[in-house]
This record gives sequence, C-alpha cells and structure tokens, in this order.
Amino acid sequence: MIRIFALLAALVTLAACTAAAPDEPLEDLGAFKLGHNIVIASKVQMVPGSREVSQEEWIDALKNEVDARFSQYDGDQLYHFGISVEGYFVAPGGVPLVLSPKSVLAINVTVWDDAAGSKLNQEVKKFTVFETTTADSFLVGSGHARTREEQILGLARNAIGQIEDWMVEQHKENGWFDAKSTAAEATDTGAAPAADATNEVAG
Repeated sequence: MIRIFALLAALVTLAACTAAAPDEPLEDLGAFKLGHNIVIASKVQMVPGSREVSQEEWIDALKNEVDARFSQYDGDQLYHFGISVEGYFVAPGGVPLVLSPKSVLAINVTVWDDAAGSKLNQEVKKFTVFETTTADSFLVGSGHARTREEQILGLARNAIGQIEDWMVEQHKENGWFDAKSTAAEATDTGAAPAADATNEVAG
C-alpha cells in the first residue's frame, strides 16, 4: 500500500473532489440523523517522506468534520459512522516545479443502521482522497503553499465530501436512509451497533 500511495502522490496533479464545507447546502439524505461518530487510526501507515501526522490528529480532524457536516441533517432515524484511517501522505515542501507531490489519505468507511442494528454496506467502502489543487499549490506544491494543519483539514473535508456523495448515491439507488414504516424498526438500539462499529470498522 505504501508504494501505491507514493506513486499516487507523485502522479496526481488535480483533485476531482471539492471539500464539503460545513456551510454548503445540504443534500437529500432522507431520514438520516447522525448517531455515533467513530474514527480509529490504529492501523494507519505513513508513506516515507510525508509530513508526520499523529493518530490523534487524524481522529480529531475526521471526527470534527463529520460532526460539522452531518450533524446538520435532522432526520428522525439514527445512523452511525465507523471510519478507519488506513494510510496517508502529507506533502512536504519538495522542489517547486520539479517535485510537487500531492497529499493523499486512505480511509475505510462503514455506515450502520441503528434501528436495524446492522451495517448498510456489508463490505467496507474504501476511499482514496486527494487534496484540492489550487493555482498556488499546482505551481509550488502544497507543502509550500499550505501549512501541515491546512493540508490535514483539506484532506479531512475532501474525505467528508466523498463520503457524502457516496451516501447520496446509495440513498437514490438503493434506498439508504428511507423512513421506516413500523414502530419496531424505529426502536433505538444505539449501544450495540456502536460497539460493533468499533470492532469491525476496518473490515
């Protein structure tokens, strides 16, 4: 995985995903309401040459961005996130116009239906997240154009943007977050899915 990350960081010049800033208009996520927000980083790998980021920093960054974005959805059914940080490369200064690597983050995501007490996606969803390229970072590399903290925040926000896009697609195509019709299905079973998400988030 580390070799693949290093290659991606060196080759990618543009990022397709736009960060999901907390104040952007909300999407249609049906009955979604944020329940538990679980992020782990116990297995994270750093690509050699990266700026170092601690497990706690990744956990805090992703948890904060999940809360900032998804706590705005006011549906009447709880869903839980299980997110595992798998690997990263946060671009250093490099050599402008010669070596301008791009930052990249890999995460696994599972979404849990609280009422059903089960995962919506039976296999973890893997995301490879790149930072957004600006004119400045394209020319001199993000390690020169941004601080380490700005790079972490940008990756976290782009990760949330990709997760949200995936959830919107699943809602449209597979009925995720549709309102349940029976009282039994609406029963709060919060503790068990949260515990399971912690144990199984990494797949």
